[in-house]
Amino acid sequence: MRPTRPGHLVGILVVVALITWAAVRQFYSDLPLMPWTAIPTVLLVAIGEGYSAWATKARIARKPGTKPVEPLAVARLAALAKASAYAGAAFGGLFAGFALYTVQILDRETPRSEFFIATGSFLACVALVCAALYLENACRIPKDPENQPPPR
Repeated sequence: MRPTRPGHLVGILVVVALITWAAVRQFYSDLPLMPWTAIPTVLLVAIGEGYSAWATKARIARKPGTKPVEPLAVARLAALAKASAYAGAAFGGLFAGFALYTVQILDRETPRSEFFIATGSFLACVALVCAALYLENACRIPKDPENQPPPR
């Protein structure tokens, strides 16, 4: 499995944001109100992945007081990190497109509250992507010091 490229994630986010903006522009009055519950939910997932990354990195480095980690568990965490990064980018684009549309009509009460909910959800998705990239980085196998060239 190759490392996730942040450029691909940004590309997904931008494309989904533009598609969402175009769709919301056409159907905004027919859409239900945006729920605020995505913000704490995505933030909890991001915190969980960040903690998992921190713990996994310590276990892979065999820090004192930690148990060795199973290789299959690391592979599963890496797959979770990759999936979370792409899902976070896609949903972040969805919320960004919604926020881009509602920022134009902030003088009305309902679009104003939806703008803040969409912006908070977008920021939570960015936190999820960052935590997922950190988890993916933590799952890498450390380089063997015996195979390293001597320092100059």
